[in-house]
Amino acid sequence: MSLGEIRHDWSRKNVDRLFALPFNDLVFQAQTVHRANFNANEVQVSTLCSIKTGACPEDCAYCPQSVRYDTGLEREQLMAIDAVIEEAKQAKAAGATRFCMGAAWRSPKSRDMGAVVGMVKGVKELGMETCMTLGMLDQQQAKDLADAGLDYYNHNLDTSPEYYGEVITTRTYADRLTTLDNVRDAGMNVCCGGIVGMGEEASDRVGLLLQLANMVQHPESVPINQLVRVEGTPLAQEEDLDPFDFIRTIAVARILMPKSHVRLSAGREVMNDQTQALAFFAGANSIFYGEKLLTTANPEESKDMQLFARLGIQPEKYALEQNVEQSSTEPNIAAAVSPQDSSAALFYEAAN
Repeated sequence: MSLGEIRHDWSRKNVDRLFALPFNDLVFQAQTVHRANFNANEVQVSTLCSIKTGACPEDCAYCPQSVRYDTGLEREQLMAIDAVIEEAKQAKAAGATRFCMGAAWRSPKSRDMGAVVGMVKGVKELGMETCMTLGMLDQQQAKDLADAGLDYYNHNLDTSPEYYGEVITTRTYADRLTTLDNVRDAGMNVCCGGIVGMGEEASDRVGLLLQLANMVQHPESVPINQLVRVEGTPLAQEEDLDPFDFIRTIAVARILMPKSHVRLSAGREVMNDQTQALAFFAGANSIFYGEKLLTTANPEESKDMQLFARLGIQPEKYALEQNVEQSSTEPNIAAAVSPQDSSAALFYEAAN
């Protein structure tokens, strides 16, 4: 097999062998694949805004937004379109090129689709890429979002099919795959990954990446989340994942899906700079950037940009249609490094 080859027929034995490689060999292979497909010193920067917070009926064991768990999270109704656009303007000024909008729903209701479509159109007018995570979508909802210009839809698999039932019981693995099919059929890019550190075995991390890498078309964006333990959720007392196991997961994801953006996502607030730098070296080339990731903490924007400067990393520019880049989309690094009033509610949910 050729290193960096696009494949959709990975076997469990193939992936087991990658995870079993000596750490230095694995990371070297991942960096080699990464350099063959991306600028190794650029990272795509996204900001996520919680447009509707809490009161989700699902029972995802990691999620503070579930109505089933007492986590102290205050419920918030769907934001007004103008308020979302203002959040997007602030995110763009701070350096983000993609604006992601998340709602704590099992699936969006018909009465909410008009507002959601309006948000997509408004953010697109700012010259930013758009992403949403709203729960399950049927074919018509996916078409409506695509027609509005939505670039990416996030719907994570969370974990392997074998371990999935230990994490959530109110939505099946097949439900998730159906939503992903609807998104792909509507012509949108897919953002799909999972969470590690939920008590799963190493074989489950293999199983998750196997599911992603053997999709008919690889997800364009693959978020690898580390569990954020939240008091009140069933996984609040879960043991920490070994950082090297996290980096291994990033590296294997990069090798299996050479042309996908691999996102260093939830859990960064407990990672030191060295761990994050190693994740970038292993092939992570996307981050969520802002005060919060839906309902959990995230490193401050200025700290992120200071780390970028120390590593010689630049935010990836957003190329508009026909590969024409607008100067207005270039990140304002000076503003991002300066102290800011982080009053904007920029959040990230570990998965949806």
